[in-house]
Amino acid sequence: MPDAAAAVQPAFWPLTLMLFLPALVAAFLSLPIIPRGRDETVRWIALGTTAVVFLLSAWICLPWLFGGRGPGQFESGLARMQSVVKLPWIPAFNIEYLLGLDGISMPLVLLTTFLSVLAAAASWPITKHVKAYFVLFLLLETGMLGVFLGLDFFLFYVFWEVMLLPMYFLIGIWGGPRREYAAIKFFLYTLLGSVLMLIAILMLYFTSDVRTLSPEKLLAAHVVSPDLEPAARIAAVEKIRSAPAPIHTFNILALAEIGQSPDSPFATARVWGWSVETLAFLLLLIGFVIKVPVVPVHTWLPDAHVEAPTPISMILAGVLLKLGGYGILRICYPICPGGGLSLAWLVCGLGVVSMVYGAFAALAQKDFKRMVAYSSVSHMGYVMLGLGVWSAVAGTQYAWDAWAQGVNGAMFQMLAHGISSAGMFFMVGVLYDRVHHRNLEEFGGIFARMPVYAGLAVTIFFAGLGLPGLCGFIGEVLVTLSSWKYSQALAVCSAFTVIITAAYILWAIQRVYLGAEYKGPHGDHLEPLSQRELAIAVPLVLLAIVFGVAPQSIFRTVTPTVNRQVEALATWTRQVHDARPALSARGPVADVASTGAQP
Repeated sequence: MPDAAAAVQPAFWPLTLMLFLPALVAAFLSLPIIPRGRDETVRWIALGTTAVVFLLSAWICLPWLFGGRGPGQFESGLARMQSVVKLPWIPAFNIEYLLGLDGISMPLVLLTTFLSVLAAAASWPITKHVKAYFVLFLLLETGMLGVFLGLDFFLFYVFWEVMLLPMYFLIGIWGGPRREYAAIKFFLYTLLGSVLMLIAILMLYFTSDVRTLSPEKLLAAHVVSPDLEPAARIAAVEKIRSAPAPIHTFNILALAEIGQSPDSPFATARVWGWSVETLAFLLLLIGFVIKVPVVPVHTWLPDAHVEAPTPISMILAGVLLKLGGYGILRICYPICPGGGLSLAWLVCGLGVVSMVYGAFAALAQKDFKRMVAYSSVSHMGYVMLGLGVWSAVAGTQYAWDAWAQGVNGAMFQMLAHGISSAGMFFMVGVLYDRVHHRNLEEFGGIFARMPVYAGLAVTIFFAGLGLPGLCGFIGEVLVTLSSWKYSQALAVCSAFTVIITAAYILWAIQRVYLGAEYKGPHGDHLEPLSQRELAIAVPLVLLAIVFGVAPQSIFRTVTPTVNRQVEALATWTRQVHDARPALSARGPVADVASTGAQP
């Protein structure tokens, strides 16, 4: 079957190999083939695997680097789903092996494979159970890639759960003194979100019916493969539309088409007095914001970061936090637009509370790594605000430009934070490996001791600060500007947070890198960066500069897909404003949103 599929689906083998190569190598390493004491061999195999996966992802996503675009490779500037792979998996429940890339998922896939290479290189100081560490590390990479590539909700959920156990053990075995506490806390919070997500998935599955979709939407959602011959396509469409019983689906693209139809069953079906779309949106939102994370479900993050080894903190901040934002953008809004419209105030409110609270909490920290962890809570608050500023309502004549600006800013912020946060955690880890403490009160004078390291670190921290010309600036500005049309009060809070961010970043730079002399223990161990550490730090600094100076390098890919989704949701809002008075039954918040008034 795969051979036949590869003939008509040229992306089958590249995507499948990129997705499962880390897991296959992990399975190989788990066998008793490599003898004990060959830890260096294991490290090089793992690093080589992540490098091959990164090169494969670059070949798929950036074909211009390899001389031009071929079949199955991604074409930048197109808004539709590309490189689609579709095979039956569990036919009894219409569960499919369905993968694809678009302008939302493609940059996140590249970010994942790129940071995985750097994190594997940063794992060289790991000396305990090296083989087990890299087995779990590679399984984690497969899980992260599967979430970004999976277009079947069941497959998406499987990969979402695959990430849970490797991260639990990577923190719980190779972490700091309170590693067990931090790992269990991470596990319980994430498991709670997963359970709520599963309930929402089942609700949407049993309410869905692909028979209601037009032939064009069946093809666009890849319910019927566009690769079929014309006669076969027509027959497949007719078979679906003439089926005597509802045909349920886990296809995320099809669920989005159903959710945005004027007579969506998700809006009319009721569960416990709630419409399915509102309840499913809320359950999915809780599951995703735990991963973001936002206040008040953020408390697992500082503990996990403080106890996790440096490379795992890089992955946790650089990739895992983005899974929550990706899930909200890919799943919550397209599938449950009614819930997104009525609960826009909640999404925006959580974002602003998180960015303000996270900034003040970072300002109060004395542990260098905990300060960076709280900065992630604050920066991801911008992502939530940008996603939630649903301004395409009646009061604005359904104009969607401000909302599109916010969502584009949120996507840029996710990618920029992936670079800057991974860099900040690595820079903290470099110091910790030398002096074995993170107490901000005991640092100072690092610029004089380690000038190259200090220069690179300050650049990365300025990127996290949002300095113009570096990657952190663009996303924050776009989100702040877009929120003005939704709520001027929220825009002011967003702008105010920039000042607090500058305060804790500059204060940390002053205490750690400036000053006359180093005040802590092990000062004689403050040696210059090694070649390996330079090879990790320099690419992060260069990308922080490139994305800040040339943001179009990201927007060229992201904007067409984001704008298409936002415009579709604005069209949905216009269609249902008069046609669906039942929106008011969800409560006063829906009335506020549908009239364009500000909450």
